[in-house]
Amino acid sequence: MRTEGDLIKINDWLLPLSWIYGSIVRFRNWLFDIGLKKSRDFSIPVISVGNITVGGSGKTPHVEYLIRLLHDKVKIAVLSRGYKRKSHGYVLADENTEMSDIGDEPFQMHQKFSDIYVAVDVKRVRGINNLQSNEETKDVDVVLLDDAFQHRHVKAGMNILLTDYHRLLCDDALLPAGRLREPACGKNRAQIVIVTKCPDDIKPIDFNIITKRLNLYPYQQLYFSRFRYGSLMPLFPEKAKGRITCTGDEQVLLVTGIASPAPLVEEVKSYTPSVSLLEFGDHHDFGEKDLLLIEKQFNQLKGDNRLIITTEKDATRLKNHPNLNETLKPYIYVLPIEIEFLQNQQYIFNQNIIGYVRTYSRNRSLSER
Repeated sequence: MRTEGDLIKINDWLLPLSWIYGSIVRFRNWLFDIGLKKSRDFSIPVISVGNITVGGSGKTPHVEYLIRLLHDKVKIAVLSRGYKRKSHGYVLADENTEMSDIGDEPFQMHQKFSDIYVAVDVKRVRGINNLQSNEETKDVDVVLLDDAFQHRHVKAGMNILLTDYHRLLCDDALLPAGRLREPACGKNRAQIVIVTKCPDDIKPIDFNIITKRLNLYPYQQLYFSRFRYGSLMPLFPEKAKGRITCTGDEQVLLVTGIASPAPLVEEVKSYTPSVSLLEFGDHHDFGEKDLLLIEKQFNQLKGDNRLIITTEKDATRLKNHPNLNETLKPYIYVLPIEIEFLQNQQYIFNQNIIGYVRTYSRNRSLSER
């Protein structure tokens, strides 16, 4: 059973600074609420997926879920700001795009879904305008905004807010004392709230407790999701033996550059107890010294059955790295992550998304397409 404030640490001595920060954020939101700052809506459906906390809440797997749900029905564009990219302005991914052009998470989606548009622009209004007006993308039917819940210059038709089961927004505090980027009442802008990263053994009473604590309005829908891990895939298929099935005697070096690696560690330990974690910061840009450290720690593993396991996001930064030793490539495997809804909520969620997209005139034949 989840305990209140699970994994949450509040720095009480920083609360005065949080009050100042909160006052600034509240004033900004008030300007949008009264119309002094403008929010733009669009003639096509726009679905925003985001959170109001610093750190990972599972945005990318949830965006990918929406892609899988809709990609056989409508033409999809994913628009992100492209965190840590080295380019500027609006960039539409194509076959020549590199990770540094659009950022790791957009590049991951671009690699996995070749039949959708993936674009980046820190100014989301400009990005959507480009997607609608440019000849190569003007057939787009729906825009998925990645990590844009607080980007209020765009008035999304549907806002999906994610909150981590282990760090519910109602238990957190504003920066810098906690991890909230805006007051918890910001959740009221969401039509859908999803409690993510739920454990496999979550109890019915936990659903009731969390529902009560989040205190949502009647117009808001609440869902619960958990990670579902796929089969290990070789990062370099031409050098590896192919897919593998862990037997329990593997020595694993788990390399992560994500915000919350704990669930991933638990998953890998369910395959084999011999797991060494090499943890880097979220969106870490691997340097030469990092690659040498990975090589050193891998060489310290004992036995013949050794593996390096990493995430899809980290794999995008490792695959074409010039300093990655060739001798490591046969041993590097990627663990894919998808999400699944709990309480048999998947059908209801899917119908709500499809129903919203269908409300726009150009998508009314969605069910036949």
